[in-house]
Amino acid sequence: MEGETPSQRSVLNLVAVFEERRAGKPSWRDQQGQATPAARQGLSQMAARHQAEQEKEEEKQQGQRGLSFKCLQSFRHKINQDDWRRRQDSDLQPGCREPEEKKIALELLETEQAYVNRLHLLDQIFYTELMKEAKTGKTVPEEVVKMIFSNTSSIYQFHAHFFLPELQKRMEDWSCTPRIGDVIQKLAPFLKMYGEYVKNFDKAVELITLWSEKSPPFQDLIADIQKRKVCANLTLQHHMLEPVQRIPRYELLLKDYIRKLPPESPDRSDAEKALEMIFMVAKHSNAAIAEMERLQNLWAVYQRLGLEDDIVDPSNELIKEGPIQKLSIRTNSTSEKYLFLFNNMLLYCVPKVIQVGAEFQVHLRIDVEGMKVRELKDTQFPHTFLVSGKQRTLELQARSEEEMSAWIKAFQDAIDRKEKRSETFKTALHGLETDTPSLKTEELGRRAPQWVRDNLVTMCMRCKEPFNAITRRRHHCRACGYVVCARCSDYRAELQYDGNRLNRVCQECYVFLTGHVVLEDREGKHKGILEKEAADVSGRSLLCSSLQLLDKNGKGGTRGWFVIPQDDPLVLYIYAAPQVKDLPQGDSRHLFQLAQSRQVYTFLADTEELKQRWMRAMARSAAGITHPEDEDSCDEAE
Repeated sequence: MEGETPSQRSVLNLVAVFEERRAGKPSWRDQQGQATPAARQGLSQMAARHQAEQEKEEEKQQGQRGLSFKCLQSFRHKINQDDWRRRQDSDLQPGCREPEEKKIALELLETEQAYVNRLHLLDQIFYTELMKEAKTGKTVPEEVVKMIFSNTSSIYQFHAHFFLPELQKRMEDWSCTPRIGDVIQKLAPFLKMYGEYVKNFDKAVELITLWSEKSPPFQDLIADIQKRKVCANLTLQHHMLEPVQRIPRYELLLKDYIRKLPPESPDRSDAEKALEMIFMVAKHSNAAIAEMERLQNLWAVYQRLGLEDDIVDPSNELIKEGPIQKLSIRTNSTSEKYLFLFNNMLLYCVPKVIQVGAEFQVHLRIDVEGMKVRELKDTQFPHTFLVSGKQRTLELQARSEEEMSAWIKAFQDAIDRKEKRSETFKTALHGLETDTPSLKTEELGRRAPQWVRDNLVTMCMRCKEPFNAITRRRHHCRACGYVVCARCSDYRAELQYDGNRLNRVCQECYVFLTGHVVLEDREGKHKGILEKEAADVSGRSLLCSSLQLLDKNGKGGTRGWFVIPQDDPLVLYIYAAPQVKDLPQGDSRHLFQLAQSRQVYTFLADTEELKQRWMRAMARSAAGITHPEDEDSCDEAE
């Protein structure tokens, strides 16, 4: 086309070739540009020597049946050792020493010719013959062959019809144009296609191994091609490794070329730009590989979790997973759980008994944002640590000191990374500053507190009254985590960490969170039954009467005035000084039991009617029904 420069026509031709279908693709040996006799004479000995050294290096790896992507990291170290580079000085006659940069340019051309030959073997021989057999339906499906070779054909066409001819032309005109930086700079963007090939390499090797076992004709055809002279006694997998190694070799050669350029060389600027573009291509390939592995690992985790919609997110990154022991503040025991720590959330899971589909069930999700972690000094449960999040605070126990340290480090790393991307949380590196579970005043209601264990407290942490199983039970303030009695925790406040839902809180937290002043009559609303007058109690109760609470042996027990207050129906009070009386022999007609918190209490009523009334009242109280069953709800003791 008139008016176009040679560089523009080259790129346009490149794009046109990529748009052609594979069926209409010409053979490279029929169309590739040929070097002049003078250039071939100067390159023949160098090409032969390099080919011999390259084959010798690859024969060392021939014993492997297949190659996995996991071994590819070692190849970069092999490339950096320069043992694949050929020596040129011995080929030059005395007095004919050429510039160092030209030697490296010739080496680039020489290795490119050998590389194109390898690509021709992969695309025109292996792929063509395997696809031909696949179409007969006797070996493997056509799609399998396409997945094995990925975009090998595009890579081959690019190097055979564009990159190699451009290098050959430039070396022929070296005396007039001693530079290669502009050539590489012009074509380097197309090297990004290697990202797809490298990303598919591991899967391709797995498919070759799998179908070699499943299909003997497939295996026999590959073995037959590998016996040919053109394969140099190397396996298909070793030939497929060449494109993976090519980009790092470009980078090393170009670096060496720039180092050998004279300071005033006109090619320095283009060569440096070309090196930067090659570096970006290598980075692009590495990023594609890392992203592929991350998504594969993430998908495997999602399958184990049952693919819940609110969890599946391609942007997540799994940091650590493993079993852990969860400490129960109620029973003072541990139970096995399983944690999945992501970059933005912690999934608190339990293993499913019947593992059909999902392997774990997600019980809780805690955001990493605002999370804190610290070690706990617990002599009863060693290797424990605290994870405090907005939604929940967990006390966890590891199996060893090393495992605990690994978990704490993983949590802290996730927290630090989250804080670097967020301006709302400045410093929360070391968790809570003291061994007490109380939160800082500004954190009340914003994050879940650490609950004080029941077995560590014998009296209410607010009013200091002692706890007992019947008259004063333990409750937890959802804002500060203190263990308090019912009287001190008869308040409700919205907590931000729980979606602004109303939660049970103590009086101090209620005043702070709501700003409301507690009136004096409100403070005395739930005084214990021993502090109230008998008439006052009887007038405001669901049911009250004289009962006997039997001991575990059923031979005796405590007799007193039992009351279910109308304003606190979930608590059973005993009024008056208790007396211990023996149970009359054979008198078991009016017994009934109350089961609560793994404990069973046995009561003896004076009459069958009174027993039935108590049973109905307890059932109504447990159901939350606070109005009396009838007006005369209280029987007076004899």
